[in-house]
Amino acid sequence: MGIYKGVSNENPPPVTAPTPVTYVVDTRTDRLGQVMDRHAGHLQLRPPQGGLEWDCPPGCTRPASEAEVRRARASARATEHKTESRWGL
Repeated sequence: MGIYKGVSNENPPPVTAPTPVTYVVDTRTDRLGQVMDRHAGHLQLRPPQGGLEWDCPPGCTRPASEAEVRRARASARATEHKTESRWGL
């Protein structure tokens, strides 16, 4: 038997992958990311404020709470505002 009751390690239950543009938390690093795509069995996540994407196995994610998404969006807007102010936009 595997870690799931009544399920062998050879046939674990399927993991439902989040759809693109949803937010999830990478439980390995506790980082919030927006799902951009799925490639080679991994999710490609991007930080809410932009930046480099990283790969994460779907089984190492959890749905982001509404509060986490709101904080991330507010932080992204603040970063964007600072950049615009710096460049006089």
